[in-house]
Amino acid sequence: MKTLTRPEGTNPGDLALTRRRLALAALGGYALYAYSAEAQTITTDATGLVAGDVEVDVGDRMAPAYMARPDARGRFPAVLVISEVFGIHEYIRDICRRLARVGYVAIAPDLFVRSGDPSKTNDFNQIRRIVSAATDKQIFNDLSGTVRFLKAQPFVDKSRMAVTGFCWGGAIVWLACQRMPDFRAGAAWYGRLTAPKPGEFLGEPNRPWPLQGVAQLRAPVIGLYAGKDQGIPLTDVEAMRSALVAARKTGSQIIVYPDSQHGFHADGSGPGPSKRTLAAARSAVCSRNPCHPSVRPHLSPGPASSRTLGASCGLPFPIPFPAPYLAVLRARVDGNRP
Repeated sequence: MKTLTRPEGTNPGDLALTRRRLALAALGGYALYAYSAEAQTITTDATGLVAGDVEVDVGDRMAPAYMARPDARGRFPAVLVISEVFGIHEYIRDICRRLARVGYVAIAPDLFVRSGDPSKTNDFNQIRRIVSAATDKQIFNDLSGTVRFLKAQPFVDKSRMAVTGFCWGGAIVWLACQRMPDFRAGAAWYGRLTAPKPGEFLGEPNRPWPLQGVAQLRAPVIGLYAGKDQGIPLTDVEAMRSALVAARKTGSQIIVYPDSQHGFHADGSGPGPSKRTLAAARSAVCSRNPCHPSVRPHLSPGPASSRTLGASCGLPFPIPFPAPYLAVLRARVDGNRP
């Protein structure tokens, strides 16, 4: 099974993609570099949802975003979704629909719109140029504009907002929870924690990274990491754990799935955590969290397959270990102390 193996994406040699499968990926809206040769893409039905493209005023321009929400009356908690280096492709849009299915307003802003669309190329040098052009100042300007947009919507409960992100976006989640007071919780999927070496991709000296600002965390974060990640060493993960303890950020936690590789959340990315690991994660979550009643039914054990676990739990969330992710996120956003 082919997988993403590093935070900045998969190098061409990692995948054995035929021209036909590349064409199918492109037609399906998936970023070419994010697509596994063995991938089985997941499509969440938009029936019962309001889903589609929106424009967000970020100050200097109108920026595109994708948003999904329940097609129902009332105000719903919101989750801001931050993409990997591949931008807003179909996988990220589907994440928004999955979250909307379980009662959230989910929005994914296009943080690379000023420099290009990384989902439309299989030239990783071009992807690097597009992503590198997004400065820290611009990223947080656009995130702040997206939060303002959410707070202005009549269907958003602006007192209950969270942020989640993947790979490049996982690192931004940690930073957002250090700086942005509107977020009550964050979920960071395999986001880089320390700076790359000078001269490497995103290794410029003035770019901040999560480990530097642990003491400034305003909201608890659940960090989900892979034991076989070729770009995020376990020494960095353990350094982050130690920093959280030293800063007394007891609401945050890090879970490492030892048999998984970078990008394990992505559709078709691999077998995911083992049954034993999943059972331990569920046990830890249940023992520490007075979970929201609507989440408890979804914490029952199920098959370990990354493609069937969500369905076995009754969730439209067929990805590895949705239970601990959703339980912690919902318990915190709904106001229960983890």
